[in-house]
Amino acid sequence: MANLLSLKRRIQTAQNVSKTTRAMQMIAASKLKKAQTAALSLRTYAQKLITLSQNLTTKIQKENLPAFMTERFDTKKTLIIILSPDKGLCGGLITNLVKEFLKISSSKEEFLYITVGKKAERQVINLTKNEILASFQFGSTNPTFDMVYPIVRIIDEYFIGKKVDAVKILYAQFENVFTQKPKITTLLPITISQTANPDNNISYLFEPDLNTLLPSLLTQYLQMSLYQYLLESFASEQGARMIAMQNATTNAKDVISELRLEYNKSRQEKITNEILDITNTGAIK
Repeated sequence: MANLLSLKRRIQTAQNVSKTTRAMQMIAASKLKKAQTAALSLRTYAQKLITLSQNLTTKIQKENLPAFMTERFDTKKTLIIILSPDKGLCGGLITNLVKEFLKISSSKEEFLYITVGKKAERQVINLTKNEILASFQFGSTNPTFDMVYPIVRIIDEYFIGKKVDAVKILYAQFENVFTQKPKITTLLPITISQTANPDNNISYLFEPDLNTLLPSLLTQYLQMSLYQYLLESFASEQGARMIAMQNATTNAKDVISELRLEYNKSRQEKITNEILDITNTGAIK
């Protein structure tokens, strides 16, 4: 009897877990749809910005390049922005980010950090003695553009102020629902790949002048790139969580089936033993 009650409790627990993971799966799927749409649509805009920048940089002297495009090796320091979820239960996403972070931190370079997400903050504190300049919560809803401004202000202070030589970002690149890869990308200095073939024979009219326009354009490009990475990180989190909770729900259902089978066997065995006891008692009489 005690064994049957124990099995009943275990079945009830597994059913509760299944309901919880199923609900979390549905919530993640709903958030993923919005985040995926935003992240993919912003990629096109960012690409248009870089294409425009490519055309403009061909028309400016190298010595007049904006500060965001100026390479330097003065401080030997790099500012790294790490994006991560605030919460777990998202499969191997956080583990993969930590592995990539360990590759970076094991080098001989000196790093300063900005963390977005509680998981990133905790790992940086536990795994390195380097300074965290600022920590921000990632949040549980689709990132807004307002999240970009305080981060960009710190980037300006340290890169334009020549306190660091470069700014990099570690985030989870969203490829599809099943694949999210940790990626490290250089934000500053901005390097424009010469993949485009602008026609230098075309005469452009700039308002204001090019030397004023290009820095403003690159600032916008930096902001949009950072926002793009925030959106991709959020989409990656929701995709990883949806799949993790889907697997957890499937596993819980498998456990329930096994427990029910065991319960039915135990119950059948108990009934059989009771019948045998009654039969034996009758035979003795």
